[in-house]
Amino acid sequence: MLTYIKESIEELRNNVTLPSRAESSNLMVVVAVFSILFALATWGVDTVFSKLIQLYFNNILN
Repeated sequence: MLTYIKESIEELRNNVTLPSRAESSNLMVVVAVFSILFALATWGVDTVFSKLIQLYFNNILN
């Protein structure tokens, strides 16, 4: 187990590179756009289901 940890640390030091600032910025924009789109889609589905349930219960009670 100790060997595995040592090799993992060595691999992180020698083989892993951080993305450039430009690449990080581009990826941040992509994540932000998809997060907003997902939030809007969730809001839309929630609104539709809310209206359908409201119509259903209004018709049952009346």
